[in-house]
Amino acid sequence: MRAVRFHRHGGPDVLQLDEVAVPEPAAGQVLIQAEAIGANAIDTVLRRGNSPWDRPLPGTLTGDVVGRVVKLGPGTPPALLGQRVSALSEDAFGDYAVADAAFLAPIPDDADAAEATMMSMTAPLALRLLEAGRLPAGGTVLVHSAAGTVGHLAVQLARTYDPATIIGTASSPARLDFIRDLGAEPVDLTDPAWPDRVRAIAPDGLDTVLDAIGGTVFAQGLDLVKPLGTMVSYGAITTEVPMIPALGLRSRSVTGVSLYGWQQARPDEARADIAEATRRWQTGELRPVVHATHPLADVARIHETLDARANLGRLVATP
Repeated sequence: MRAVRFHRHGGPDVLQLDEVAVPEPAAGQVLIQAEAIGANAIDTVLRRGNSPWDRPLPGTLTGDVVGRVVKLGPGTPPALLGQRVSALSEDAFGDYAVADAAFLAPIPDDADAAEATMMSMTAPLALRLLEAGRLPAGGTVLVHSAAGTVGHLAVQLARTYDPATIIGTASSPARLDFIRDLGAEPVDLTDPAWPDRVRAIAPDGLDTVLDAIGGTVFAQGLDLVKPLGTMVSYGAITTEVPMIPALGLRSRSVTGVSLYGWQQARPDEARADIAEATRRWQTGELRPVVHATHPLADVARIHETLDARANLGRLVATP
């Protein structure tokens, strides 16, 4: 089968299609024949290298795969065979992928495959971030990278908490317009005075901040959180892992969210998040946005868009 690999670190040009063996599902896993594969921004960091999370070469790309279950690993429920599902995979960009059978999102036969890639990881993650952030009714939430795959879903899901204000940051006019159309107050993160703009919108401070940027932006965001508010960290796309000043918290909470960690600690609740996110999508309450779909052979174009931070919603590949 074909699968994307990179044998050295660098720009999108290091990505190539290799011929590899079809993977065998291990115990508790399924093999999925891919229809659509959703890309994750973190893989651009791993592709470039020199990050705290580098893995051995040749490298693979993570992603959310939508397709049919065509083979079961030992001990996997037989009823899963033939089902159409969405699943997070560590080696997603190929004709086939293996995934954990415990956290599959069932996908209706008539559902859009590209949108469905967001039901296994990104939409449940957005939901969990808001729960961890303890966003109160009438409160104010700041969503960083609000035009991205997780961010645009978090903005939509935040409405169900009945906040007074949703603020979203981005780094280009097109993304700021996109955030505004989603119903959030847009703030340009490239403006050095962006925290002052947030203060003008929310003079009493923020109840919740969702951050996957890290570094200076994390520190600036924490400073905007009001007493008893919550800062939620779920990544560091800058590769600058946040440092938390314990003496400067001033009755503010900081928490981290890892989807894998949540699945290991609370598997039943993690499955409930998948079911709830999927339900909201199927009822139209949640509307995932697909920026563009490219053939698997053009995966470099997907990474060029991710590197430029130009995507509005998700980028998808099709085998």
